[in-house]
Amino acid sequence: MLGVALAGTVQADHHGDKQDIVDTAVAAGQFETLAAALEAAGLVETLKGEGPFTVFAPTDEAFGKLPEGTVESLLEPENREQLQAVLTYHVVPGKVMAADAMNLDSATTVQGQDLTITTMNGSVMIDDANVIQADIEASNGVIHVIDSVLMPE
Repeated sequence: MLGVALAGTVQADHHGDKQDIVDTAVAAGQFETLAAALEAAGLVETLKGEGPFTVFAPTDEAFGKLPEGTVESLLEPENREQLQAVLTYHVVPGKVMAADAMNLDSATTVQGQDLTITTMNGSVMIDDANVIQADIEASNGVIHVIDSVLMPE
């Protein structure tokens, strides 16, 4: 059901063109925390840029798994650099589709550190997060939905 809903929102543009990564995520309705964090970090314009980008997007539920107060703390203006590091750790330059990711064991993020990619029984894990919805295409890249927030070291 979720995949059907997301696929519908991806195509919901007036010109038949796909929406960019940010608009696609916002339209999906399950990334309100991520959207607020991107806004607070000043990264909205970057992810609306030409790209292509691959975004491992944690759901609102994923942010809810963090220790109490973590999200609120990261959204404080004085923690903007830390928030930017966390968010850019979820972005890989280029367009990496699930089939491509399954052939990789790591990918270097925009933040600079490498993500570990593990494939087991046809499912893909990014660090300790499961990919729960893959290959949501946007005009400037692709989104893979994950069930946990990735934290750089």
